[in-house]
Amino acid sequence: MKKLFKVVLVAGCILFIGNFAKAQNKIGYVFFNGVIDAMPAKVTLQKTLQDYQKQFMDQLQLMQTEYQTKGAEYEKNKTTMTDAVRQQKESELTDIQNRIQTYSTKAQQSMETKQNELAKPLFDQVKVAVTAVAKEKGYAYVIDSSTQILIVSPDADDLTAAVKLKLGIK
Repeated sequence: MKKLFKVVLVAGCILFIGNFAKAQNKIGYVFFNGVIDAMPAKVTLQKTLQDYQKQFMDQLQLMQTEYQTKGAEYEKNKTTMTDAVRQQKESELTDIQNRIQTYSTKAQQSMETKQNELAKPLFDQVKVAVTAVAKEKGYAYVIDSSTQILIVSPDADDLTAAVKLKLGIK
C-alpha cells in the first residue's frame, strides 16, 4: 500500500511539474518585417537610402561613360595604332573596368552598412515593443514569423497587432 501511494504521489508530481513547465513556456510569434514596414519612419529611411544610393549611381554612371567613350575611341583607332599604343590603351580600358568593379563592390558594401546603421533604431524600437508585449502577455518565447516558416500557428499567439498597438501603428 505504501509503495502504491509513493508511485501515485510521484506520478502526480511529474504530471503537475509537466503541466507547470508547459504553462510557463508560451510561444508567440510576430511578423517583424511587417511591423517595420508599417512604421512611418520606414518611409524616411527609404528616402535617405535612395539619396545615398544616388550618389554612388551617379559616380558609377560617369565611370561607365568614360569606359564606353574610351572603348569606342579604341575600337575606332585600333587599326592605326602601333602595338605599344594599342597595349597601353587596352591596359587603360582594363584598369577602368577594374575600377568600376571595385567601386561597385565598395558602393554595395557602403549601402549595406548605411542601411544597417539607419535601420538599427527601428529594429531596436520594435524589439523593445515585442519584449514588452511578450512580458505583458506571459510569453516566454517569441518567434519572428517573417524569417521562420510557421506551418500551424494559432491566431491567439500572433503578437503582431499588439506590437503595432504598442508602437502606435495602425
